[in-house]
Amino acid sequence: MGQAATLPCRRGGSYVMELHEWYRKFIIECPSGLITLHEFQKHFCNGTGGSESAEYAEQIFRTLDNNEDGVVDFREYVMAISMLVEGSAVEKLRWSFKLYDKDRDGAITREEMREIMQAVNKMGLAADLTKPNPLTAEECTNRIFLRLDKDNNAVISLEEFIEGALDDDWMREMLACDPNTVRVERPAGKDPALGTHG
Repeated sequence: MGQAATLPCRRGGSYVMELHEWYRKFIIECPSGLITLHEFQKHFCNGTGGSESAEYAEQIFRTLDNNEDGVVDFREYVMAISMLVEGSAVEKLRWSFKLYDKDRDGAITREEMREIMQAVNKMGLAADLTKPNPLTAEECTNRIFLRLDKDNNAVISLEEFIEGALDDDWMREMLACDPNTVRVERPAGKDPALGTHG
């Protein structure tokens, strides 16, 4: 489904050299060393369907902003990149859970799931990132809740989320983050020697 933004792909070589390259790209796009929501949406939306992805970009930004200070610094950025590129399936699903759990209360409601599904669907179609899903956001949400809400309490816990996604290929594809799905183009006027992310 593609739930990632501004995530450069690993290209071999040493991790330290890749980390340096990620830092260089981050500093060129964000000279202050920090990225605000507005800047993140600008860079994210350039490569992923314009204004259709703004809502989804906002939720990704909030998930990246671990300390909830309203900016993403390089440490938060690289921790997410490293985990999404190199992390285990469980680590990736934990990060995805935070993306869906918009109010950060430790449980995903139907409304939270539906809102993210709608945002992802709009963004994916606008950017031609995914083939059209035959299910609506509402149908996807119902299917996910039917499979994951094992205790029928109308919310999905972290444990239900991870266990269900690990046991079901369709569920894992719908819920897990894939850093290779979204390619964010570098805004005009940046150093052309750096190329694009992706």
